[in-house]
Amino acid sequence: MSFVAPFIESENVVELVRDKSKIPEKDYLIVDVRDNDFRGGNIPGAINVPARQLLDCGNDLIAKYRQVPLVIFHCALSQQRGPKAARIYNEMRHLTGEKGDQKVVVMRNGFDGWHARYHKEKDLIANYEPSIWGIFDDEDDKEQEEVENPYLAGIPKPSS
Repeated sequence: MSFVAPFIESENVVELVRDKSKIPEKDYLIVDVRDNDFRGGNIPGAINVPARQLLDCGNDLIAKYRQVPLVIFHCALSQQRGPKAARIYNEMRHLTGEKGDQKVVVMRNGFDGWHARYHKEKDLIANYEPSIWGIFDDEDDKEQEEVENPYLAGIPKPSS
């Protein structure tokens, strides 16, 4: 039997993350299946289970989080790894005889879409390293960087 997980929109995930009455890993679980591309930022409360490791740790995930009503999978774009991981997780649940009402979904557009929409909202990205994404923000940050950079000491700042 093959399972296809439906998509959830990032706006719905934002509501969960920002709802202080909801507890990650209890009320919902976000499973980020990115590998090395996990570095540089993630959705707050997400756990990282690289897609290539899911078969090895899937039964442990199922056992540990069986009481969580909503499990959200995603990868970078949620086109390959995220949907496949959600399918594998659902199939493993079925094969182990898990009977709970757990809903398994895939976040549309993955972390790249999340980052594009929410990278400036500090409460929506944890462990964020903007330089990994090629983002060097605001002139204020650049001015502060120049003041603190010892290699620029004594070099006059350009006038605005």
